[in-house]
Amino acid sequence: MATSTPAGDLGAPDTGSSRSALHGQRDSLPVLILGSVGVVYGDIGTSPLYAMKETFIGPHPLAVDRLHIFGVLSLIFWSLMLIVTFKYVFVAMRADNKGEGGSFALLALISRHLAGHRQTATLALLGVLAAALFYGDAMLTPAISVLSAVEGLTIVEAKLAPLVLPIAVLILIGLFLIQSRGTARVGALFGPIVLVYFAVLATLGIANIVGHPDILGIVNPLWAVGFFRHDSRLAFLAMGSVFLAVTGAETLYADMGHFGRKAISISWLALVYPCLMLNYMGQGALLLNDPAAVENPFYLMAPEWARLPLVLISTMATIIASQAVISGAFSVTHQAIQLGFLPRLKTLHTSERAAGQIYLPSVNWGLLVMVLLLVLGFGESTRLASAYGISVVGTMLITTAMLAVLIFKVWRWNRWAAVATIGLFAAIDFMFFLSNATKIVDGGWFPLLVAGAIFTVLTTWAKGRALMRERLADEAVPLESFIQSVGPSVHRVKGTAVFLSAAKEGVPSALLHNLKHNQVIHERVIILTIQIEETPQVDPSERIEMQDCGHGFYRMVLHYGFMEEIDIPRDLSAAKGCGVPFDLMRTSFFLGRQKLIASKEVVGMALWREHLFAWLLKASESAMDFFKLPTNRVVELGSQLRI
Repeated sequence: MATSTPAGDLGAPDTGSSRSALHGQRDSLPVLILGSVGVVYGDIGTSPLYAMKETFIGPHPLAVDRLHIFGVLSLIFWSLMLIVTFKYVFVAMRADNKGEGGSFALLALISRHLAGHRQTATLALLGVLAAALFYGDAMLTPAISVLSAVEGLTIVEAKLAPLVLPIAVLILIGLFLIQSRGTARVGALFGPIVLVYFAVLATLGIANIVGHPDILGIVNPLWAVGFFRHDSRLAFLAMGSVFLAVTGAETLYADMGHFGRKAISISWLALVYPCLMLNYMGQGALLLNDPAAVENPFYLMAPEWARLPLVLISTMATIIASQAVISGAFSVTHQAIQLGFLPRLKTLHTSERAAGQIYLPSVNWGLLVMVLLLVLGFGESTRLASAYGISVVGTMLITTAMLAVLIFKVWRWNRWAAVATIGLFAAIDFMFFLSNATKIVDGGWFPLLVAGAIFTVLTTWAKGRALMRERLADEAVPLESFIQSVGPSVHRVKGTAVFLSAAKEGVPSALLHNLKHNQVIHERVIILTIQIEETPQVDPSERIEMQDCGHGFYRMVLHYGFMEEIDIPRDLSAAKGCGVPFDLMRTSFFLGRQKLIASKEVVGMALWREHLFAWLLKASESAMDFFKLPTNRVVELGSQLRI
């Protein structure tokens, strides 16, 4: 699934990115564990704020009695065990692409092993769909997390209810405003703050469990079975709310490259999972004592004097959870650009030390607008919960499908073990999917609508690029013939000319146009192609591929991983085997800028998709800035193209 980035407006990649604070694998294990606590578990860690409440008083209310309390908690315990621990920690995190995880990394890993296989095209579509669904989650997580935390003020003082929405909006606006400053300094505080938050979760849970130690019995799966036997319809519908306790599980796999499998596994098994379950069981114990506490069991677990501090620490935790999701949106967008599913977008680096810390203004402001629309449109976390979950479970289903291909085709597990493992994952995911599907009319349509729109953009851009490459290839002149016809005879001028090209064959249109208009060729001509590989990083020793074509012509390919930053001047300076070292002040960069003409006459895409692609092409960032080319050494040559 390696992709070449086209020249000019067809270009693709830039920037490495990550979620929130970045920690290299060179850090010590305790540092990595602390970092993972601060970044990886923000989403799943804030679920206790609303998961139990929504299960009992959501769209399908449950009686607050022993059977339902024990049944719901048993479902939460085993959902976390089977989905997070078994599926992600024990299985998915073994599927690392040179240390990286996530949908695109898994897709690239499988594609590399099944190159040319008929299933790769389907898998590519699934990977793109998973990315599209992620954006729906990225919009809902800040909205529901921050809103549910601030709603704790109404428990402290009922008269503060009118202030909940304005405070939540101000917090979210402030969060998105600071993105351009980077997260390095804030990230250093993430781990300790979330560590304190999890300690508070466990403390509150234990304090309430003491009064009802029998609540520990929820680890017995028979309680969940009994819930289904008592009222299978209501239990099935409750699964949609129980699933809120699992949202964020994908983050463990997606952030594996930043902290490593070992650090994330230890932090989950030894700290996060126990703290979460202690808190959930504490809420259950509270409800056994006081069923009326179901209005907000998380905050009512605390004594009255501690509720305001609890609101503050919970709000900080939700801000961190939101920060991680926002940074994750930058990361997914970057990977989509690298792999050719999105046009170039303006990308700013927020750290001189960590190339992965980036800021994409268009993504940031787009998310802010959508998050504010969600908060103001739904108004309260209970209504938002009806929209939350459908996109997450969709992503989980796709991960299971890709894991199935990996286990059967690449790892080649024992057939019975593979069938049992994938069958279990698929059955759980599908049950959650069906239960969450009942939320569609109550708000679940929103993330699906967003995912559908983004999926259309991603696939339209990828298809449009493929069509443009085909048209350019049809019109291309073989380089050997070009050199033989003009190399010895055309006037040569001093210096170096670098022509960016989408293809590894043929003469780029910019070179033909330059010769046509200027009647000269530089004494050294580099035809440069940027190729994105299926791995997160490429070894620097394998970065440059060079071919001497004779008469001062060279074909060069720069190889990058899909998580890496592209810097053409930097890597050209390290090139050898093509004459004297590069001098930027004597090097001109020629870019082809294609103006697309949508046409019914040429069979390609639907006309509306051609217009969408043309708009995306026009809106993409300048290749000069994207590839870090010196502004005073770039020449752009335009042409028209029909697809």
